[in-house]
Amino acid sequence: MQKIAFIPTRKEFGQLEIVNYLNNAGWTTCVLCNKDSIFRAFKEAVQENNIKPNDYVIFCHDDIQILTDPEIFNELLSYELDNPETGFVGVAGTQTLNQTGVWWDGLNRVPKAPLAGFVYHGKDIHTMTSTYYGTPGRVVAMDGLFLAARGKVINTIQLGKPKFFEGEWDFYDVFYTVQTHLKSLKNKVLPISILHESYGELAGRDSWHKNREAFIERFWEKLPLSL
Repeated sequence: MQKIAFIPTRKEFGQLEIVNYLNNAGWTTCVLCNKDSIFRAFKEAVQENNIKPNDYVIFCHDDIQILTDPEIFNELLSYELDNPETGFVGVAGTQTLNQTGVWWDGLNRVPKAPLAGFVYHGKDIHTMTSTYYGTPGRVVAMDGLFLAARGKVINTIQLGKPKFFEGEWDFYDVFYTVQTHLKSLKNKVLPISILHESYGELAGRDSWHKNREAFIERFWEKLPLSL
């Protein structure tokens, strides 16, 4: 059984703290350098590494640090991923994906939307602040900064970019996790502590808006999606 993490990056390999953490935790890391599409990068990496049904697979950003003890991290993943009803697991998501297609929509609303998880944001542990979404648990869709699943799940969804998307980097996380939800698999947010160097600034770029609009049009009849 493989335990392998796929990490797209434009940084130098030696600069990735996440690689050191995962290697020390017993994972093989596959850094996907200078790719032109995150959809294609993940699809080709899964094919090239001959992912089998029982393999553990992580898709994650290059600008994260996992703060949870490696032994606890592995126990949390194993406990959930060994459940045949589990789809993806991650660290942040929503129990209801509404007509905006944005998983975190309603974070600052009163009453707050039914979100789950927490993420630290900042350049390091000395400057980080915590974004609390809600109690970890089952969700419909998740953020792509960290996703994990068994090979049997990965191999039954579309990893390549769908024809209705224009952008090569946006909305892959919602697209992937909604697919598993629609297959009646249980996506779950776990209490894993992660520091994310990004504050989500790229969510405002044109390609993000275009893919969001395309996602809404494609799934309009199914939205909102709820547990």
